[in-house]
Amino acid sequence: MRLAIDAMGGDHAPEEIVKGAMEAIEAIENVHITLVGDEDKIKPFLTNSKNIDIIHTTDMITAEDEPVRAVRRKKNASLVLMAKEVKEGRAEACISAGNTGALMSAGLFVVGRIPGIDRPALSPTLPTIDGKGFLMLDVGANVDAKPNHLLQYAIMGSIYTEKVRGIHNPTVGLLNVGTEDGKGNELTKKAFDQLTEAPINFIGNVEARDLLEGVADVVVADGFTGNVALKTIEGTAYAMFTMIKETFLSSLKTKIAAAMVKSDLKGLKNKLDYSEYGGAGLFGLAAPVIKAHGSSNSRAIYNAIKQACHMVDYQVTDKIKETVEEINKEGNE
Repeated sequence: MRLAIDAMGGDHAPEEIVKGAMEAIEAIENVHITLVGDEDKIKPFLTNSKNIDIIHTTDMITAEDEPVRAVRRKKNASLVLMAKEVKEGRAEACISAGNTGALMSAGLFVVGRIPGIDRPALSPTLPTIDGKGFLMLDVGANVDAKPNHLLQYAIMGSIYTEKVRGIHNPTVGLLNVGTEDGKGNELTKKAFDQLTEAPINFIGNVEARDLLEGVADVVVADGFTGNVALKTIEGTAYAMFTMIKETFLSSLKTKIAAAMVKSDLKGLKNKLDYSEYGGAGLFGLAAPVIKAHGSSNSRAIYNAIKQACHMVDYQVTDKIKETVEEINKEGNE
């Protein structure tokens, strides 16, 4: 299996990207990784060159670049060359922790869409109280959506959750302002009707307050709503840990208490750690494209690589394509 990775994308590139690739080479059989980026900056972190290639380029897309323009103009940027490796068949999947908008643009313009998929969805796996986690899509690839887009998100998310995460017949919920049938705006009402008829385990509307309790294995939303929910979850988690830390450091008594429960608090933090779930998949593209978190450490990159390998092994892209073709065929009959 061959993967291409943007070695220059992310807050801690290239060090953490390269270290994550090194972990993957040691732990995952038959994986070959092509690192794309500045060779002089990559090589100091290479512990061995087994199954590792480097495509040298000093060009890169930064967070300040306008995504579409950057992808079109910076033809030799590490992110663009990474996507080109997939497009031209030299890699089966690609990963970047860089500019999200640029990765989505490269996915659309370079890798291309699955026939029948109108818009790809950005889809992270988020933690739940029981540790199972849930997939949420879309969280920002498209701020505007139509009912059939949400239908496609649900189908793609269900296939991924079953094939990659190993959850049989995953439940699918529609993020809404109430759980009752008929709730929401025009978009969610129409999407609800389409999801009810889809070949998925649709359980109806779900509310944001129930997401972390694991109300559904897959939660579907338009990109605007999904992104607001995602950022709210991230911000709340950060605020809670900050307040807990301040409380435990407020006096000698609480510092002693903190020392006693240190391992338990670390376990709680790890339970909510995004890095254990890999990255956010860009579902709907012609090959697996993974967006790793911008602050990814080596562990997060390793898990993103493992995630990409699972998507290739279980032929997630092909299964999405087949399902969409069947639905479109039935709709035309």
